Amino acid sequence: MTSRASVVLVFGGRSSEHEISCLTASGVARTIDTDAFEVHPVGISRDGTWHRISLAQLQQLRARGRELPTVPADAEPVVLISKGDRVVLAGLVGGHLTDEVDIDVAMTMLHGPYGEDGTVQGQFEMLGIPYVGSGVAASAVGMDKHLMKVVLEASGLPVGPHEVIRDLDWVSDSEGCCERIVVALEFPLFVKPARGGSSLGISKVVAADQLPRAIEKARVHDPKVLVEQGFVGAREIECAVLGPLPGTITPRTSPCGEIVVNSQDGFYDFDAKYRPAANQVDLQVPARIPDSVSDTVRQLAARSFDVLGCEGLARVDTFVTASGEVFVNEVNTMPGFTELSMYPSLWQAAGMDYRDLITDLITQGLSRPNTAVR
Repeated sequence: MTSRASVVLVFGGRSSEHEISCLTASGVARTIDTDAFEVHPVGISRDGTWHRISLAQLQQLRARGRELPTVPADAEPVVLISKGDRVVLAGLVGGHLTDEVDIDVAMTMLHGPYGEDGTVQGQFEMLGIPYVGSGVAASAVGMDKHLMKVVLEASGLPVGPHEVIRDLDWVSDSEGCCERIVVALEFPLFVKPARGGSSLGISKVVAADQLPRAIEKARVHDPKVLVEQGFVGAREIECAVLGPLPGTITPRTSPCGEIVVNSQDGFYDFDAKYRPAANQVDLQVPARIPDSVSDTVRQLAARSFDVLGCEGLARVDTFVTASGEVFVNEVNTMPGFTELSMYPSLWQAAGMDYRDLITDLITQGLSRPNTAVR
């Protein structure tokens, strides 16, 4: 009998996307191939404590109406540590390790800061444990929407007009910041935390007098704020990317999908994503776009993946204008990953079901070079 690979599935976290991470991990837990993988769920509470919970507990974490799940606070505290050439997950009682389990690979379902931004990836690098997804640099740059646009633009990829407001800029001269934006960009604008996700803290702004309040709203989540010029009449087209197959170097790209928001303002905010009312949002997979546009989106998605140095997975979001121009909006190195999220849905359209997608990603992680010995 072939032994199963031991996977630590990390979720929750200290960011404002804690609940979304719980939803994502729960979906993975209900689907993962337990004949191939021995799963050890670890939930990170909002105070940063790592807790061991059972696979059955994780599978039960679901949205209840508008209430989203969190990591159980009464679960056993654990640590993930290196012991020679082993990495173990263990309880810690009275300074002694208990119930040690060897771990072969880590799979994080963490969204936002302290998980999607290269921090936990750095911890795995120091431990010398292989893991699923992008490394430290790609995760950090992908998380910072401003740095991401700088890197993409420097590599010749098309991005939209934007301005950044750093903390010291705003504190020292908020009026000057607003004046700079009004001169540089055209309304409507989208104001967002530079290092956030899931549409938290984002505002659509159609007039100059709305800017200060929108910037302050974004600053609740991140002192660094990005202001993007809106693409009037453009369509939001997304493409899922997977790392190359063994023996190849070209990232795999899915069919394209489109988010169609049916609300009056057409704004894909947090509630539209995770607390949608009936018929508020449609995910069209595949997107109803010409083949030539689809080809362009997929090519830009693969190039963006390579330029940022992504590994494992990413979802690349683009805007397609009425004239057919394509602009890269964002590269998400840890996209929404519930069974109904856009990323798995795109791969399902390509013939890869949710379970096979999870297996593919863990297999990629297991083959990751051990940077600790390089």
